[in-house]
Amino acid sequence: MTPSPSAEPIDNEVDADWVNSRLKRFTLLACLLIHGLLVSSLWGQWGTILMVTAGFAAVTTANQVLARNFFSRHTRVVEAGRFTMNMLATVFYGMASDWALPVWLYLPLNALWVDYFADSGARLRLGLLLVLVAGAALWDGCPPLLPACFVLLSVLTYLISEGRVFLTHHALRGLAHQHEKLAQAHAQLEVAHRRAREQERLSSLGMLAAGVAHEINNPMSYVKSNVNALIMDLRALQPLPPELREYVDDVLPATADGIRRVVAIVSDLRRFARGDPGALEEYDLNEEIAVALRITRTQVQSRCEVEVTLADLPRLLGRPGQLAQVVVNLLMNAAQAMPDGGRIQLSTRMEADEAVLCVRDSGIGMTPEVQARLFQPFFTTKPAGEGTGMGLAVVHGIITSHQGRIHVESAPRNGTCFTVRLPRVPPLGLRLPDLSDGPLTPPSTKPRPDAA
Repeated sequence: MTPSPSAEPIDNEVDADWVNSRLKRFTLLACLLIHGLLVSSLWGQWGTILMVTAGFAAVTTANQVLARNFFSRHTRVVEAGRFTMNMLATVFYGMASDWALPVWLYLPLNALWVDYFADSGARLRLGLLLVLVAGAALWDGCPPLLPACFVLLSVLTYLISEGRVFLTHHALRGLAHQHEKLAQAHAQLEVAHRRAREQERLSSLGMLAAGVAHEINNPMSYVKSNVNALIMDLRALQPLPPELREYVDDVLPATADGIRRVVAIVSDLRRFARGDPGALEEYDLNEEIAVALRITRTQVQSRCEVEVTLADLPRLLGRPGQLAQVVVNLLMNAAQAMPDGGRIQLSTRMEADEAVLCVRDSGIGMTPEVQARLFQPFFTTKPAGEGTGMGLAVVHGIITSHQGRIHVESAPRNGTCFTVRLPRVPPLGLRLPDLSDGPLTPPSTKPRPDAA
């Protein structure tokens, strides 16, 4: 009957002890039967029977003590002593009984207990003791055929037993290997399941952010239009009462500037949450840094001092939305490395034909062990529930997809510096826009319409 899935598994140690005790009881019963046959062959020779029985009792008691942990925790020294004692006892039985036939049954019985895999010297010891018993029998006048037959039987018994043990060991190794592979597959499945949950959560958050940004954008359009119309109407109204002049000159322009900043943040958030890489296009890395600074204003600049040094850069080819995400993740990572506040230095420069972005913080730094796993997905040093371990992995993926490089320098308590190098023009293996109209032009000095 097949056990139910809820049945508790049998404890391995208890199961092994049960098998061990059954084997020892079976061996003891076999020894008692052989001794009974030997006594029956000596019936009437009471002195010999008494001597043999006394020796049998002593040897059996010693075997019960020495073989207590056999098949599980026995040692080579104990097993070698026990096996030698049994063979010498066989010589004693043989010489006392004039080598009666039942005495020879002890040879194949002892051969069954030889374990070459547990003791590499057991095979040689078995051969020497078989020669000893056969030699003692021949020296004592036993017919040669009898020891020859039982020595051969003992050798065959040992070889068959060793073959079965070898097959069992091979099967167990195969099962252990399969168990290890199943454990690895289970661990990989757990990791994949956790990644799927995290990705689904991140995707849901992105969709939620895009939806919220869209809902904010619609009413802000009306507010922006109405405020601009109000400013124009009041400026056209002459003369203005003194109490309205302050609104026209200060309050309403400041309100319009605030509305422009809100619209710019919403626009950046929508593009950031959409995450659609799209085709390669010209972009200004400094403008994407400005976008990232606006997005992280609350989380980063409210508790850390951000020092920005941006050099004049030519326009690059890439996916600007992804590069903004890179800067956002690096800024957030730097801020989280400084829970008590600190300084973040963000700078850009050109080296040869590469744009270089550096983000340096004065945080707690990292050990070499953490740096070795820094860009692995889902690796995080934050407590459970405070990080997904995907931020720097995403950064690494975006930079490498742009054929760029990212390098980190850090030491415990000495801060961290991330250096990103981006080619001005990616290799031809990437999809490029049409450049037939001429070379890349430097960025214009006109600010973006959504800049705040």
